[in-house]
Amino acid sequence: MSLLQKTRLLLHLYKFLPKKRLGQNFLIDSDLLQRLLSYASVSETDVVLEVGAGLGFLTRLLAQKCRKVVAVEVDSKLVKILGEQLHDLRNVELIEGDVLKVSVPFFSKVVSTPPYSISSPLLFWLLERDFDCAVLAFQKEFAERLTSSVDSKEYSRLTVSTYYRAEVELLDYVPKELFYPPPEVDSIIVRFKPRKPPFSVANEKLFFGLVQTLFTQRNRKVRNSVVPFLLRQGFEREEALKIVESLLFHDKRVRELAPEDFGAITNEIARKKHERNSL
Repeated sequence: MSLLQKTRLLLHLYKFLPKKRLGQNFLIDSDLLQRLLSYASVSETDVVLEVGAGLGFLTRLLAQKCRKVVAVEVDSKLVKILGEQLHDLRNVELIEGDVLKVSVPFFSKVVSTPPYSISSPLLFWLLERDFDCAVLAFQKEFAERLTSSVDSKEYSRLTVSTYYRAEVELLDYVPKELFYPPPEVDSIIVRFKPRKPPFSVANEKLFFGLVQTLFTQRNRKVRNSVVPFLLRQGFEREEALKIVESLLFHDKRVRELAPEDFGAITNEIARKKHERNSL
């Protein structure tokens, strides 16, 4: 029986209608499921986190290869289906809830096809955690933003933040027809490997705050877009305007800044804050 046939059978058996708002599109290609495991080099020592376990096809494959699977699923009806379909597997911990809100135990790797709707918050959540690698299926447009070039249309806060935290590889194109029901867009398999940041920043909270603020005005020049950020850091307007003119790259547009440039601006602002507080 193919995975498409099995998917239709399970949906009929449990009278389950996939919810578009939750991004419930189930991967139905056996070869691609196997490649996900291969890309992550899943071994018997790994504890693997799966976000959005769906009908459990990937969960079962993972359980056969690794020490333990931590499968998180937000839909209570799917959790019931998973409990019945995976009852014979002793190395699967099934957690009901939103992965961004529930307590998630230790994991060494992440392998999953998460709902597109949580792609961005999930990625930022992962970048704050310690793990060996993550292999995820993301919407094509979202995946391409992760490795986009400076000054391109896709270049964003996501690009800079991800570059700072991890090595990113786009591995495999996934046509929408390999999901059931098919989503509206194609996907790309992405692999993340956390790493030591490639450049130094004096204050990471300041750095990520600056990146977030400036990209809300990506087409403006740095001198104009950084002033509101400085005001929120406690500087008076006159003082902020003076600092802006002394900043590196103040005449560039935000979208023209390389990740390292954001780091350099952060370090200048941190130095100015330290000088101010020392007075």
